[in-house]
Amino acid sequence: MLSPAPSGWTLFRNRDFRLFGGARFLTGLAYQMQAVAVGWFVYDLTRSALALGLVGLASFAPAMLGALVTGHVADTYDRRRIAALSYGLLALAGLGLTALALSGAAPVWPVYALMILVGTARAFANPASQALLPTLVPREQFGSAIALNSSLWQSASVTGPAFGGLLYALGPAVVFGLAAACFALAAVSIIGIRPRPAAVATRPAVTWSTLLAGLTYIRSQPVVLGAITLDLVAVLLGGATALLPIFAQEVLFVGPLGLGLLRSMPALGSVLMAILLAHRPLTRGVGPRLLIAVGVFGLATIGFGLSTSLPLSMACLFVTGAADMVSVYVRQSLVQGETPDAMRGRVAAVNTVFIGASNELGEFESGTLAAFAGAVPAVVIGGVATVAVAALWGRLFPALRRRDHLIT
Repeated sequence: MLSPAPSGWTLFRNRDFRLFGGARFLTGLAYQMQAVAVGWFVYDLTRSALALGLVGLASFAPAMLGALVTGHVADTYDRRRIAALSYGLLALAGLGLTALALSGAAPVWPVYALMILVGTARAFANPASQALLPTLVPREQFGSAIALNSSLWQSASVTGPAFGGLLYALGPAVVFGLAAACFALAAVSIIGIRPRPAAVATRPAVTWSTLLAGLTYIRSQPVVLGAITLDLVAVLLGGATALLPIFAQEVLFVGPLGLGLLRSMPALGSVLMAILLAHRPLTRGVGPRLLIAVGVFGLATIGFGLSTSLPLSMACLFVTGAADMVSVYVRQSLVQGETPDAMRGRVAAVNTVFIGASNELGEFESGTLAAFAGAVPAVVIGGVATVAVAALWGRLFPALRRRDHLIT
């Protein structure tokens, strides 16, 4: 008789998972506080939707341009050290933003330069940390580990924006400085994980074949390809994060604290869904549920775009976060659970590009469309397009639509 599946919380008995989770929480807290402060700081300087979109582009470009290299590095060298060094670089970028804020009125281009530095550090940190997680837990606990890891990130994402919005009243330098400290502590935490030499069995030679191995693998797996591209297109079209300062200032009239609350809502929805998935993992019908979740994400985005009420806007953003968590859970489980360890870094790097495209590049798309059509039409159009994409992907990727079990 099979023993019952272990509770998700038993993972916290694993010392390495606790250290990894601590670093995940700290970096999530820092990212979100910094994002709120950067968005408001740039909008204060420029009053431009396009300028907000350029922040996302500056963050995403390094991941897109360096994906082949960062993945190869994650499969060649100690993933702990790569992540720790990357978090240290993020701390330095946070100190740079602090100095810029303390200098008073300034041109906006140094912010873009520092966001490029942030994007570069994240480009190396993400594939290394994604590839590290599956080596810390047994295979049968992948799903719970991914859900709990996501819940830690999203818990930080709930408190981070609200905390960042509240502290912004004391000045952006306070928020940037605290974010830098969190990144530094995350670096210390991740380096404390015990070395696992078996995580990378051999160091692949640097050839075009090895550099492109992650992309080649994803293309050969229709289910993985469908899940990743679905998330890419849906969030690219339906994301409204970059425009939240405009909605807070000009639609809802709620100021920096209200902006923090708005940014917290998707994360709150995500963390509650992640906790549910950690204790009740999806076991059947994961493909159809993924497609439905993306459709719900699009509908909630439309509702947010049309809302002029803060409570209703918060509720819509909460639903987008819960629906997005289902997509993250399924996608990450497929990518990390079915990829050979020796090439997890390269696959994770490609996955990072898709995630970045759906988030940071999506911010650029939203900002550009809003500059021409207005913030409200941009969000509503994006939500309608997301619903259409969910329906279309069910036809384009029948293997994804028919996928029943999460891990085969």
